Amino acid sequence: MARSTKPMRAAFRIGKQRIEAGERRRLQLEVASLYDYTPLYLPVEVIHSRREGPALFVSAAIHGDELNGVEIIQRLLARPALSRLRGTLIAVPVVNIFGFNDKSRYLPDRRDLNRCFPGSPGGSLGSRLARLFMKEIVQRCSHGIDLHTGAVHRTNLPQVRASLDDPETEELAKVFGVPVVIHSRLRDGSLREAARKKGIRSLLFEGGEALRLDEGVIRAGLAGCLAVMRHIGMLPQLRSARTKAPPEAFVSRESFWVRAPHSGLFKLLKAAGDRVTKGEPLARITDAFGGQEKLVECPEDGIIIGHATIPPVNRGDAIVHIAGFRNLGRVKRAIDLMEELD
Repeated sequence: MARSTKPMRAAFRIGKQRIEAGERRRLQLEVASLYDYTPLYLPVEVIHSRREGPALFVSAAIHGDELNGVEIIQRLLARPALSRLRGTLIAVPVVNIFGFNDKSRYLPDRRDLNRCFPGSPGGSLGSRLARLFMKEIVQRCSHGIDLHTGAVHRTNLPQVRASLDDPETEELAKVFGVPVVIHSRLRDGSLREAARKKGIRSLLFEGGEALRLDEGVIRAGLAGCLAVMRHIGMLPQLRSARTKAPPEAFVSRESFWVRAPHSGLFKLLKAAGDRVTKGEPLARITDAFGGQEKLVECPEDGIIIGHATIPPVNRGDAIVHIAGFRNLGRVKRAIDLMEELD
């Protein structure tokens, strides 16, 4: 039998490393040093298939205290299906290594890394880290998925945020397979904005809260990453008749935070994923004795997509995040179906 004359796929270069077709390798990209000259590195795993296909980065912990994405990437890299990968997968479980080691959202100078992109080689620590991530990871890809949670003392319903002005990005957001898709405008200095300017389509997945692992969120995020990989041709499509279809996705183009009208102790009367109507009580706020109770009413119909998780609040604090949809009943049924699949 004659041997195939098909040329070998070109090697993948990252940093000073050369990864041959068919190779899977973990590597470290040097970022900076601590005060005592201990070097810090960006941990990366690259799977460079022999078969042609897209290049996808999956990243987590751009905010160092957001841990669900780290676990999602761990489980993604353990999937046997990756043996049939087409293209190149770049997994970065911890981008903000400084915040991760300090259990903090921020960099040591209190900057938010997700406001430092695209970065520069001569800027602040955050700017330099952002530049390294853009140069060595993002710009080598055609697609990206960035994994997040809510900020400290807040939790989010599993949701995808993306700039839906681009039809292909909207399609990817819906393919991810969570019911709530938020049209989120690009912010100056964000990874999504920097990727968009380079022609790289990216999604941001949100779910759970900082410094906590949430099994339902992790499963939803893992399933979403795999769904996107199948959709763009990196993995074969599922063919089992017993495979459950993901819940339908619905787009919200408006969301808002309800803020505490009084200071005191806050108690939520609803939960993330609940459907709420205008005038309905969302929460109550009391003093330390349980008196002077004030009800917080819902200003508009919608679905709760996030909320504060600690009782003490000051007047003006954001306590409940609500998204509006055209068909609230269908959205609520899809959320219930997602929870059943967990």
